[in-house]
Parts: sequence; C-alpha cells; structure tokens
Amino acid sequence: MPQGGDSRKLKICLVGDVGVGKTSLIRRYVLDVFDDKYIATIGTKVTKKDVQVRNPKTENSESITLLVWDIMGQPSFREVLREAYFYGAQGAIAVCDVTSRESLNELRYWLKAMTATTGEIPVVFLGNKCDLKEETRITIEDLEVFAKKHDAKAMYTSARTGHNVEQAFATLVDDMLAR
Repeated sequence: MPQGGDSRKLKICLVGDVGVGKTSLIRRYVLDVFDDKYIATIGTKVTKKDVQVRNPKTENSESITLLVWDIMGQPSFREVLREAYFYGAQGAIAVCDVTSRESLNELRYWLKAMTATTGEIPVVFLGNKCDLKEETRITIEDLEVFAKKHDAKAMYTSARTGHNVEQAFATLVDDMLAR
C-alpha cells in the first residue's frame, strides 16, 4: 500500500487501429479538448491523470494516478512495440470507429496481442465517433456482443462531444479496482 500522500498508479493501454480516435479520447479525458486535426501518434505516448475514486472493495475514497498509454495503430509497428507497450498494463480500452466495421474486427488482433503479454485484464470496448450518426456501421448491440465474448462492458463514445468519455475511463478504473 502506498505510504503518505503517494497515490496508487494504474497503467491503462488504449488499443485499436490507426484513426479510430485513441489519441482524441485521451485528450478529451485528460484535457477536455478536441481537435479536428489528425495527429498520428509516433511510437507510444504516456499521459498522466490524477483521479479520486471510490474503491469498490473498501468503499473508501482513493487517490489514483492513471498512466494512460497511447500507441500508434499502424500494423507494422504492432510487433515491434507490443511487449514493451503492454508490459505491466492493468486495464485496457479497446477502441473501434463506429463508421468502420473493419476497425471492430481488428480488435480481435489487438486483444490477442495484448493478452499474450498481460494475461486477462479488465477491458472496456468503445465504439468511438458515435456523433457521426449517418455514417454508423456498428450498432451498440454489435459492440456489446463483441464485448460479452471478453466478459467486458461496451459503450458508444464521442471524443468530439465528450459523450461517455469520462464514464468509459471511470468504468474501467472501477473494474480494475474490483479485481
């Protein structure tokens, strides 16, 4: 248990294909901003966020430092970065773009790659870009069926509007603390 004012650190990895909105989700969650300009992640980037949460085991309030890891989604870098990226992860957010069925199918690869290093860890599945209603190709039901196979929760999010972003991270942290 941490001593003094130290907060407990939890490592969270975001997984998903290039362009699904992983970096935008992190920016919305940590900084509460959204930028339409596409910024490709080169390698990995770690963002810190301190949160106060209620520990489901003890019912006490706890200070947690989230270390949110972002990885580039390009397939050519997956193998190179995989082990170092996933090492020590205690939870993951698996992101697909609701306008691309292929991005949901690709999550199978990401989860297999992740669990090869981490073993079974809590995951929350996000269908991002739900604000693009006219272009949606993945229903919340599709996402829930996929998530259920991994004993995980699923939700629609929008980094643009902030819809469910805070909730997604809070849900994952709760699942991580409940273990």
